[in-house]
Parts: sequence; C-alpha cells; structure tokens
Amino acid sequence: MALFIESLLPRYKMNKKTGVTVCPTTEERSGTVREVGSQAIWSLSSCKPGQGNIGFGVEQLRDNSMETYWQSDGQLPHLVNIQFSRKTTVSQIYIYSDYKLDESYTPSRVSIRCGTHFNDLQEVEVLDLCEPSGWVCIPIKEVRDIPMRTFMIQIAVISNHQNGRDTHMRQIRVHSPTDLTTYPLEQFGPFSTIEFQQFRTIR
Repeated sequence: MALFIESLLPRYKMNKKTGVTVCPTTEERSGTVREVGSQAIWSLSSCKPGQGNIGFGVEQLRDNSMETYWQSDGQLPHLVNIQFSRKTTVSQIYIYSDYKLDESYTPSRVSIRCGTHFNDLQEVEVLDLCEPSGWVCIPIKEVRDIPMRTFMIQIAVISNHQNGRDTHMRQIRVHSPTDLTTYPLEQFGPFSTIEFQQFRTIR
C-alpha cells in the first residue's frame, strides 16, 4: 500500500533558471532517444485565434521554430494534451520557453500528468521555473527510476511569471529511449538537416 501511495505523488520538484545548455536534438542525434511526439494526437485547452497566416496553436508547438509559439486564451491552468494510440515509453519532455521574449506569458510552474485517458491522470512531476531561457528537460520516471509507459501525457501550466493570465510555449519535444542496438548517425558524418534527421539511426 505504501508503495502504491508513493507512486501517486510527484517525484521531483525542480527549480530551473535556464535550459540553454540542454538540447533535445543532440540527444536524438546520439541515437539514445527518439522523438515520439509525432506519433501522438495533440490538443489544447485553449489558444488565441490566428491572425491571417499566423497561428498560435498546436502547429506552432511542433514546427521546430523558436520564433513561433502557442498562446493560450482562457483561465489557468492551461493544458497541452498528448495522446498516443498505444502505450508508449516516455523518458523526458523538453519545453522551450524564453522569459526575455515572453515575460509575463512565461510559465513559472508546470505540472506533468500521465494516465490512460483524461479521467485517470496522475501528477508525476512538478517543475518550478525561474526566468527560463531555452530548453528545459523534465524527466518522466516511475518509482523505480525507469521511463514511464503511458497512453496520455498532460502538461499543465499552473502559473505564469508576474501572475500573468495567458501563457506562451514555443516548442515541446517528447523523448522515448531507443534499444541498445541503434547506431548513431554521427558515426558517419555531421548531418544536421531536417531531411537527414529522420534517418538519424540505423536499426
């Protein structure tokens, strides 16, 4: 019973000022992890209406550009829902935020919840951010310090800097560990284009 109760409690409460030394694509290119966000269905609790060709929704969270962003349009908490069609192993979530650009729109507390569907989500991580500028890595682990297997992840912005109401997130990447038989493409050359990244490992 004690072990079960412990599994329902947040395992980390982290303070991160900056994520500039963290780069998810470097890990992806090493062959130790793969980005699995593309295998999921993404939804948001709200988003600001687009203006012409400029949007503020899911597409902007996944377009590999630090210049675009999701902007919420409603009351806290603001939610990003990531739903997989099958149970998926997740080891880290990376969030890109920039306080210098977004100021009061920058998240200051983020909750990560996992489960099978909306009705059984359990909080597994709580992250406090202090003026982040760059990528922030959030480990997703079970009690025994192993990557979590889940059908759904929910990223909840609990509060923003300066008591801001709406939030900005510029990018989110979701990592799953690869097996030990992968071979990093770096062994064969410094490929860096998006076209080559889809072939970054040989299985």
